[in-house]
Amino acid sequence: MSRRALLAGALGTAVALPLAACGGSTGGGEPLRVAFPAGGSRESLDPHVLPLYVDQARAKACFDTLTGWSQEMTAQPRLAQSWEPDATGRRWRVRLRSTRFHDGRPLTAADVLYSFRRIADPATTGIAAALFTGLDFTASRAVSDTELELVLGAPNFLFPLSWAAPGAEIVPHGTTDFSRPVGTGAFRFVSFTPGGPARYAANEGHWAGAPPSSELEFVPIDDEDARLGALLSGQVAYAHDLTAASAARLEGDGRARVLSAPTSANQFLALKVDRPPFSDPRLREAVRYGIDREALVRVVLLGRGQPGNDLFGRGLQYYPSSAPPVVRDIERARTLVREAGAGGLALELQTSGADPVFDAASSLVAEQLGEVGLRVTPRVLPSEAYFRQIRQRGVFSQLSNGALPIPDYIGRRSVTTATSYDFTGYRNPEIDRLYADAVGTRDETARTAALTRIQELLRDDSGGLVWASRDWNVGIAAGLGGVESARPNTSAWARFDTARLG
Repeated sequence: MSRRALLAGALGTAVALPLAACGGSTGGGEPLRVAFPAGGSRESLDPHVLPLYVDQARAKACFDTLTGWSQEMTAQPRLAQSWEPDATGRRWRVRLRSTRFHDGRPLTAADVLYSFRRIADPATTGIAAALFTGLDFTASRAVSDTELELVLGAPNFLFPLSWAAPGAEIVPHGTTDFSRPVGTGAFRFVSFTPGGPARYAANEGHWAGAPPSSELEFVPIDDEDARLGALLSGQVAYAHDLTAASAARLEGDGRARVLSAPTSANQFLALKVDRPPFSDPRLREAVRYGIDREALVRVVLLGRGQPGNDLFGRGLQYYPSSAPPVVRDIERARTLVREAGAGGLALELQTSGADPVFDAASSLVAEQLGEVGLRVTPRVLPSEAYFRQIRQRGVFSQLSNGALPIPDYIGRRSVTTATSYDFTGYRNPEIDRLYADAVGTRDETARTAALTRIQELLRDDSGGLVWASRDWNVGIAAGLGGVESARPNTSAWARFDTARLG
């Protein structure tokens, strides 16, 4: 029996799903089933916490944000019909569209103010908290039920980008219990079993129109081969986050197809610069020039991506495309290791199954750095606690990021007050000053210059080595329409509002 047939046969027990009729419409029939890696105890229905991709996709089904990110990472209207700043960039007037929550309550300005206040509250541990801490909640106010004024402590002409971030969803005023979440999204919550499926029904009154699929079911399948097998056997119509190898297997298979968004995810090595051994800049440089990025792309990604040059967001607005590539230099790396007195230094490379790329990349990175005099041993940490552990106690670890607007990325990772995305311990007051200049001006030329300088500083000193910009792959059933190839985190990513089988 072939490996593919074995997977398909085993899934009837492992996933315990009835076969979906992928050739027909879901209206009134089988739900639209979508497979995501699960997170066990870390999964959350709270749209402001969202530790996992599956949490973000469920929140996108059930809730809406004021704006959404386009594929170019600009802000598009969603719940906000329009917005405009005053001349200072500190006071924003926002007009809401007319819509209702799933329980019939109308969306109001009070709901937006409550949501932003809750996101910024440290007790929430919201993933978008750093983007809203500059709001003056005392001065911000509801002008009417459908209009509000947001007041900032400092100018920010890019503030609408923050409203589109994962974790910026709008919830009803006063909500504290998310065991049965209520939003304005295209799907209404039905049920959720921790570690099991989450079910939603179409919201016929959604402001953008009722979704074609009457039911949506999120199916937890951690193993990537199992997700692929479930897709090929017809048990699910969408398989999230596939490796290059799985994408290659789908090509030419009439049962399913792959949607790829080129160079949309960033693969990192994170070096903690505030503690030994990477507090020594020579060792940071040794790793930077010791890894072979072209080999990593060729072997790990099967060529589906481009070698990274330690800069985030290839192809996005404000990306300094003229930056020179980082080319492997074994002799330079060996010399730096010797000068640091670190020949034979044993290093633990922390990794996990949180990203399907991590495993193969860890082995190859260890082999490459062994050639320059460092003894690297990969250590696999539990996926459910991985990012918390490496943020708190990491030294040398792997990271991956979907797309974010470059100003958003800088604000989350690099500004002194942004700690939730701090994986390297890097601090530089000059970045804080430049970031304030960039968001506080209407002058696009001045903004671009400030953001370019920030990225130069991050590239040289921060300890975040981007070794590749990889294609983002998902698999869909041959009969599934209305799902776009999209960069992760954009408005169209993992959105099933227009998805239809048949």
